[in-house]
Formats: sequence, C-alpha cells, structure tokens
Amino acid sequence: MPTTEGGFREKCGVVGVFGHPEAANLAYLGLCALQHRGQEAAGIVSSDGQVLVSHRGLGLVADVFPEAIVRKLRGQAAIGHNRYSTRGASQHLKNAQPLVVEYGRGGLALAHNGNLVNAERLRAELEARGSIFQSTVDTEVILHLIAVATAATLEDRIVAALHRARGAYSLVFLTQDKLIAARDPHGFRPLVLGRVKGAWVVASETCALDLVDATYEREIEPGEMVVMSGDGLISYHPFAATPGAACIFEYIYFARPDSTIFGRSVYEARKDLGRTLAREAGVAADIVIPVPDSGVPAAIGYAEAAGIPFEMGLIRNHYVGRTFIEPRDAIRHFGVKVKLNAQRNVLAGKRVVVVDDSIVRGTTSRKIVKMIRDAGAREVHMRISSPPTTNPCYYGIDTPTRAELIASSHDSDEIRRYITADSLAYLSEEGMYAFLGGRQPGFCDACFTGRYPVPFEDTGAPRQLVLFDAQDGD
Repeated sequence: MPTTEGGFREKCGVVGVFGHPEAANLAYLGLCALQHRGQEAAGIVSSDGQVLVSHRGLGLVADVFPEAIVRKLRGQAAIGHNRYSTRGASQHLKNAQPLVVEYGRGGLALAHNGNLVNAERLRAELEARGSIFQSTVDTEVILHLIAVATAATLEDRIVAALHRARGAYSLVFLTQDKLIAARDPHGFRPLVLGRVKGAWVVASETCALDLVDATYEREIEPGEMVVMSGDGLISYHPFAATPGAACIFEYIYFARPDSTIFGRSVYEARKDLGRTLAREAGVAADIVIPVPDSGVPAAIGYAEAAGIPFEMGLIRNHYVGRTFIEPRDAIRHFGVKVKLNAQRNVLAGKRVVVVDDSIVRGTTSRKIVKMIRDAGAREVHMRISSPPTTNPCYYGIDTPTRAELIASSHDSDEIRRYITADSLAYLSEEGMYAFLGGRQPGFCDACFTGRYPVPFEDTGAPRQLVLFDAQDGD
C-alpha cells in the first residue's frame, strides 16, 4: 500500500548485538534490513565495556551512518533503532532513538518498538515528582520509571518500571556491560533472537538476522526479559501470564515478506490471504495485478486460486524519497503517480483485479483505480486482503483517527462508488485467520473489530516540543 496519501504508517524497528567485535556494523546492517519499519530517523549506541557512544540522525539509515561514523562506534555491544513516529514530533532529533541517559548507576540506552497507552498519565505523575523530560516520546517515560525505582539491580528496576507500563513494547537496553531485551506480556510486536559467530543478535524481524548471517534461535517470548552479559544469556519471565495479542496486521502489511514472525512465514501467510480472498470474492477477469509492494504476495495467491494470470500492471519507483516538489502546472494524481506507474500494454482492454492489503482513507485507492482506467482497463475490480479497517491502533502503529478511516462510516458499496471501482470486496474476518487454521486466540485485530486487548488510557494529543536544536527545525 503506497503511503503517499497518508494511510497506515510503519512503526519502528529495533536491533541489538552483544559479543561481536563489529557490533555497531552488524547493528547498522540490521537497521538497513528493518528500514521498512521506519524512515524518519535512525540511531545506534555502542559500548566498549567502559563508555556508551551514540549517534542519531534524521533520515534513512544509509544517510545517517556514513562509514566514518560507524567506525567511531567501537565495542562488542550495540543497539539500534529506526523510527516512524507514533508519539512525539517526528522532525525533532531529540525524539530519535536510542535514548541515552547518565544516572546514578551509570549509562543506559534504550530503543523501543511499540506504544504505551498510559504514557501521558505516567509522565504527568513523574513530572509532579520532579522529573524533567527532554523529548515527547513515551520511551523516555520508561527511563524515568527506571530511575525512580528502588530495586537493587538494573534488571529489577526495569521489571519494576515495566510493571507500571501498559501497552505494546519490544525493548532493547544497553549498559556498559549488558544488553537486555524485553517484550510486553501480550506480545504485540515481534522480537527475535539469533546467534552469529558466538554473538547474540536480537531484532524486530528475522530478515535482519538473515542479512548478518545470524542463525535464528527463537522468538523472545511475550513477557520475557533476556539479559546478555559476560556470564552468557539469562532468561526471566517476571510478568504474570497474559492472553496473547500479536498484531495480525504484521502479517497483512507491516513485516517484510521474507521474515518469519510469530512462528510463521509472512510471505506464505500473505499468499494464503490472497487464496482465501479469491475463494470468498472471485470475479471474472483477465489479469490479477498487485498494488506494489505489499500487495504482491496476496495477489500471487489470488491469481493461483482463481486461475487467472498474474501481471505487474503497476510498477513502483523505489528510488523516490519521502518528499518531492510538484510542478507549478499541477499534474493530476501527482503524489501517487510519482511512486506508481500503470503499464498500458498490460492493462489496455483487460478486466483487471487489483489486490491491495487495505483501504485507509480511500484517496489512494481512488487515484489508483483512475490511473488503471486511464491506461485502458475495461473493468477494475478492487480486492482487499484484509477486513475493512474501522478503528485506529494504539499499540505502535501510526494510524489515522477513526473519523478518517473510510470504512468506519461507509459500507463497502459506498466505498466502491467513492474509489470508482466496478466492484470491491474485502477479506472476511474468518478468512483472515484461515492461514492459521481458523480463528484462534493470541492475536490482536482491534483495527478491524474494535476489540482492544488493553484499554487506551491517555486522553488528548501528546504534547510537542517547544524547545529544540536549530538543526532540528526548518
């Protein structure tokens, strides 16, 4: 699903390496593999056993980390973070992660994928006790909770802090001599563990392990905290057993298709979603095309099940940045066309099934349908490999408000008319779980059903920075 028109946005990606002489370099490569999870900012913190060294910047990983910078991040341990904001102003360097602090017990760095649903309340309590915040991200709340905890060890202080946190978190901490990874008891966001040449690697997805030749060991379990140090790896389960709530949308859109998350191949899951969609909502057509890139596996599955040829009728420009300047003589649908181009020789005169992963506001789908018609398609049938998106996510995905989600206030036929398709069909809720063998507990599907596993406690928009470095502003 192209993000030009403001739909669901990627979340964040985290990576950690312990016990490798090129830890920062491996962290850098891991962040490159996880670039799809965040493109606004990137950061790495390394440790040589004595001091923490940090570098953060706005933009893509390769732009933030030239070779000369990576060489300065010495040591055998490092953590890294890609950011797409779900809380806090995105354009400010102070909100980039990993966050690094010096407190009474030494240096501590933290990178976070997820979203705390009670961050504003906790922040207000901490500020009333004298805490001073440097950013607007909920990650900093965790650091302040650790600082005010009274337990003797860092591990116990982290546990005490996380007992107060509510919501989604996959975390990596770094001190001078330890790397700690933790996942919330519901397991909203993925976090995996691997090994390379005797070193430990943790990452949001297995594609990061693949890039650094790390062997996949297992998932960090929901509610688990793993401590890596000179004494080896020690696992703790300090939280009470909690019903699982792994994000089903990771399978539908967010994770890279070459990753394995929550125990299953993302690519195979998406193909199965497409196969089920074809069985539920088949239509007479000449070709099946995806909205690249996330719609490709589902479109392959749809074409296989329907017995209709698969074609790449839309070609994506992978080399355009997130921002671009439109000519003064405005081009119709410029925002979409700069990223996608319709192939007239593939589409002209054809009855076309277009497979996408979701419809958010509907504006992008409307422009894509128009683009395909302009290329000569005789019919355009939109098929969506997920149910209608009717509710925002509070667990680490930057989503529009409920009022902005077109399916929250319009039925499928009204949406079809708006996007000007000849037909529109969504995957059913039951069909969404077909690749798992049917609906089962352990997944969060609140964006489709409104059934939130953890109530959202904060009210109002998160505050924004009012003081920031000159390099952070316009």
